[in-house]
Amino acid sequence: MEYLPIFMNIKGAPVLVVGGGAVASRKATLLIKAQADVTIVADKFSPLCESLAANLINRKFIDDDINDKTLIIAATDDNKLNLKISDLAKNKNIPVNVVDTPDMCSFILPAILDRNPVQIAISTGGSSPVLSRIIRQKLEGLIPSSYGNLGSLLAKYRTDVKNKFKTINLRKSFWEDVILGPISQLVFSGQEQKADDAIRTKIKNSDAQPDNNGEVYLVGAGPGDPDLLTFKALRLMQQADIVVYDRLVSKGIIEMLPRDIEKIYVGKERSNHTITQDKINQLLVDKALDGYRVLRLKGGDSFVFGRGAEEIETLTENKINFQIVPGITAASGCTTYAGIPLTHRDYSQACIFVTGHLKDGSIDLNWKMLSHKKQTVVFYMGLHGLKIITENLIKNGMDKNTPAALIQQGTTAKQRTFIGSLENLESLVEKHQIKAPTIIVVGEVVSLHKKLAWFGK
Repeated sequence: MEYLPIFMNIKGAPVLVVGGGAVASRKATLLIKAQADVTIVADKFSPLCESLAANLINRKFIDDDINDKTLIIAATDDNKLNLKISDLAKNKNIPVNVVDTPDMCSFILPAILDRNPVQIAISTGGSSPVLSRIIRQKLEGLIPSSYGNLGSLLAKYRTDVKNKFKTINLRKSFWEDVILGPISQLVFSGQEQKADDAIRTKIKNSDAQPDNNGEVYLVGAGPGDPDLLTFKALRLMQQADIVVYDRLVSKGIIEMLPRDIEKIYVGKERSNHTITQDKINQLLVDKALDGYRVLRLKGGDSFVFGRGAEEIETLTENKINFQIVPGITAASGCTTYAGIPLTHRDYSQACIFVTGHLKDGSIDLNWKMLSHKKQTVVFYMGLHGLKIITENLIKNGMDKNTPAALIQQGTTAKQRTFIGSLENLESLVEKHQIKAPTIIVVGEVVSLHKKLAWFGK
């Protein structure tokens, strides 16, 4: 992060704009809207500048103009003058912005979506103001003006709620009920007086010390691409207090979590478990009993080789409330991004998902059934036992030339797909130094990869 996003109160503060053209007038207009005391210095003013409610000084800039200023904007077409203003301001530790010249700035002005008192600032760090404006335009359609009315309503009762509920978690839970429930819908439909009455009644009737046992959200994060998350997963991610997450949850998804959420990593690798499964189960129970909303975030789908059922069994035994949100499992997501259909009328009428190792570390599978023709077999966590897998499939009748694929870090920008046959999978792993997470796909459908591969092209 190159810039710290902040919102600065400049109401009544003396600020300086140097320049009298169209760009200077736009910046001055923004400052005036923020209720700053604006002075504009230029040897020539555009008609728009002349119409602004600002102190206009019609002459060339002099060094003393920056004295006692809270903030400065240089918006001239003279690069030497802009650089001089920048240096003078920085020497006196006055925040300065030189329009369209990030290197001379100590702060930059973002594109702004204004739903007063709700404000959203979008910045590209000065690299592309046009992109910032386009993102703002997209948000314009998603966030109606009534969000400003909702913000004003919430501000009106903030002190009352703080006095009623003594802990941050209780206040957070109350406000989320208001914002995500029927009260906000009354505001959005224009029934602001009814919304006001409803929030007042809700504060009055709410228990100041409710039996707050918390809840657990078991959420499948998918195979890696953040765009594959469901809407429900995103909603629960944003309202959780604590996240307990695995190794296979991608960095892009972790970055989508609220900034202030407590993060607990419980990732497991072969022969390297940060925390045992029993302790994870108990951790979820303990945090929920403490009143927290706990997000249990797992790669893929938590009910497909994700031990989600084991965790839910423990929650049920302890009478903990929970919700389960399915995610796209690796077999589906990774093969789709690799252009390998799991089923096809001409090649495969069945698909089998298999774990590459059992709870006791063994690979004890129904090899005869897995070796049948006209089906697709996908092995999770199978790299370590790849030799055993290939030998047993061939031994039980599967043709050694059956097409097979290895898909590493599927659906992410680092996805690598290697196509071979059942016989040479081991040599592919050794040649390309393939590491987990990787799924193994065996079946005639793999031959369609060459024709259907699309991701990254």
